[in-house]
Amino acid sequence: MGELIGYARVSTRAKDTDRQVGDLLAAGVRREDLYVDHGVSGAHARRPQFDKAIDALQESDTLIVTTLDRLGRASLA
Repeated sequence: MGELIGYARVSTRAKDTDRQVGDLLAAGVRREDLYVDHGVSGAHARRPQFDKAIDALQESDTLIVTTLDRLGRASLA
């Protein structure tokens, strides 16, 4: 079985990721396998910590995100 890789994001620096990080730790993600973007809007394609989380994934690993809206927004047009 592979590792659990966790990703959390908040769109403004005024917000915090405590709930998301707590949920990821409770799910079994190790603190050293957490990647967190602060102040990064979901509308932006550049999310440095998300990119690092993807790069850290090995074949048998699992990426855990507490809520899918943390991955970003997509235009439905």
